[in-house]
Amino acid sequence: MTKDKYDVIVIGSGIGGLCAAGLLARYGKRVIVCESHTIAGGAAHNFRRRGFEFDSGPSFYCGLTDIQSLNPLKQVLDVIGESVAAIRYDPLGHYHFPEGTLAVYSDGDRYRGEVAKITPVGAKELAQFERRLLPLYDAMKGIPTLALRADWQLFPLLLGRYLPSLLKMLPNLPLVQASVGSVMDATVKDPWVRRLIDLECFLLSGLKAHGTIAPEVAFMLGERTRAGVEYPVGGSGAIVNALVRGLERWGGKLLLGCHVEQILVESGKVVGVRLRSQSILKAPIVISNASIWDTYTQLLDSDDLPTSERQAALATPTVASFMHLHLGIRADGLENLTGHHVVVHDANQDITTPGNTCMVSIPSVWDAKLAPEGHHIVHAYTLEPYTAWERDDGYEHKKREKAETLYRALKKIIPDIRERVVVELIGTPLTHANYLRRYQGTYGPGIAAGKGMFPGTHTPIQGLYRVGDSTMPGIGVPAVAASGILCANTLVGVKQMKELLKFYS
Repeated sequence: MTKDKYDVIVIGSGIGGLCAAGLLARYGKRVIVCESHTIAGGAAHNFRRRGFEFDSGPSFYCGLTDIQSLNPLKQVLDVIGESVAAIRYDPLGHYHFPEGTLAVYSDGDRYRGEVAKITPVGAKELAQFERRLLPLYDAMKGIPTLALRADWQLFPLLLGRYLPSLLKMLPNLPLVQASVGSVMDATVKDPWVRRLIDLECFLLSGLKAHGTIAPEVAFMLGERTRAGVEYPVGGSGAIVNALVRGLERWGGKLLLGCHVEQILVESGKVVGVRLRSQSILKAPIVISNASIWDTYTQLLDSDDLPTSERQAALATPTVASFMHLHLGIRADGLENLTGHHVVVHDANQDITTPGNTCMVSIPSVWDAKLAPEGHHIVHAYTLEPYTAWERDDGYEHKKREKAETLYRALKKIIPDIRERVVVELIGTPLTHANYLRRYQGTYGPGIAAGKGMFPGTHTPIQGLYRVGDSTMPGIGVPAVAASGILCANTLVGVKQMKELLKFYS
């Protein structure tokens, strides 16, 4: 059975897919988003258990309420007429190393002051490191992501509207594809600060300094100082809900529990999709928010794509998956609790060793309505390879065994954590892969700086485009929102873009 025809079909309602869909609806396209899950949001969705509202993924945000925000997500929300309430906080977190705990403040001087308590020489070197990167941020911030597209028409657009910012960018061009590691090598010798920089890169990209591109860290350093960090009231689901409202406001549709079985291709061109229900939706453009691996191997027939393209996609390296611990806990006596923590267990092990670095988020510190009165929610997670996980007789025992490193990390923050637990959910790479439809439960591509680039939004098939964290510019909420912008803008004329930019400015 063939259903209505659309201008654009978007597969998946992750932030990248919703940003592309919302913008295209704003441009006047007939857009439908097909989401396999019964909840929108992909890796950013919320879920509820016994009165506790949990984030499934991201919990760290910048520039959600700033009127001059450089966050691509905020720019999309602005132009589709939506917003989210958010709570600003500082310090943005605490890093717990074996040698001691470091408070991480938004203000650079205050942050380096904390570092100086551990290593005065290292703090001075950190200042040099930041001074090398921040001019790149200053150059980038003059060009809003909303002005970007992924084809040749980008260049006359930028030359016509943003020439001063482009000229400012010229001296910083060597940094655009440089690794953070190369900047660190030129400015920092202190081993403790080098490990600190590696940790911050790992938290951003899943890779250490030598694998992370310099613009990503330049943007992070600049934004957290200028705009600070915030948590959305209602959790990450509030952002997803705002994107869905904006999509529907401009005439777009979202179908939940609507699994796309196959992208339909005829004579090298996209013609629509077939759903699991066997219904067919027709459109000349399909945007996949699924990963590059799933798009090229699960959603397309083998003869739709050149063999070389399929092999290249499968060869894209991945960052490992995760163990997750979602807890509902009693909050009595925890009045001074802060919301973000990173625990490194062993200084002699690499920070990327599974289980050694544990991330902890306690967002009910900022938004008490996420938990029943007198309680908190806790989300802790750490890297864990997908291989060797099977739903066999030993699965439950292995889950609990692997969760121990997360409990050990939590004890550094809340010593009696086990006695406080009223709800416990342990997630494995299989959970990650199943509920989030992530290829092998991965965090995204592990493409190291200088070893390749994230694939762009185009594909070899006419009418098929991609967005999300396996697409340029990469991993993280701002990056996936930017991928949605790049894709949507590429599908409309420059004149339409200019009209929207007038509205935005």
